[in-house]
Amino acid sequence: MADRSITAVVFDIGGVLLDWNPRHLYRKLIDDPASLEEFLGRICTPQWHLAHDLGADIEQSCQELAGQYPAKADLIMAWARRTEEMVVGQIDAGVQVLAEVRASGLPCYALSNMEADTFALRRDRFAFFDMFDGCVISGIERVAKPDPKIFEILLARYDLAPSATLFIDDADPNVAAARGLGMVAIRYAGAGQLRADLREHGLRIGSG
Repeated sequence: MADRSITAVVFDIGGVLLDWNPRHLYRKLIDDPASLEEFLGRICTPQWHLAHDLGADIEQSCQELAGQYPAKADLIMAWARRTEEMVVGQIDAGVQVLAEVRASGLPCYALSNMEADTFALRRDRFAFFDMFDGCVISGIERVAKPDPKIFEILLARYDLAPSATLFIDDADPNVAAARGLGMVAIRYAGAGQLRADLREHGLRIGSG
């Protein structure tokens, strides 16, 4: 069993357990790398996509944006209609760490910025979701990391003590937000480093 100073572990999804990146889709649609980056940096931007993580309807959002950029309408609508092509698969090494934490006896939770509809699709698509004792998803809650409110929802819903809850994420602002609430937080930089970090916090997990 794991050291009970940590009583729960919370995983981010994208970048830790799922290989999500809009480029996986748009490399199929835009041949020139510079044009691809220009499209994602000027039209379908991270700031625009944040509204989806906050619960906006993706189809409607894409239609509105396509109205502003009619020459790019087909590319923009692909965001809504081919969204699962942005996920090329699970990150096996990260999922293995999740399995090891789960096998150690600790409850595991997910805290992710993700659209409600795509969460439903991915929950059915990837079996590792069955290892979670609960999930808090931004598109359902209509609040996204790094807003402290979504962390507070997680802690309250599952009755988690911040100082005994370990959070894993690949984005520095999210790690900082968790620490600001008194949680133990680790920035994900690969499964090997994560496994070492977890052991430093007393978790007795696999030897890989």
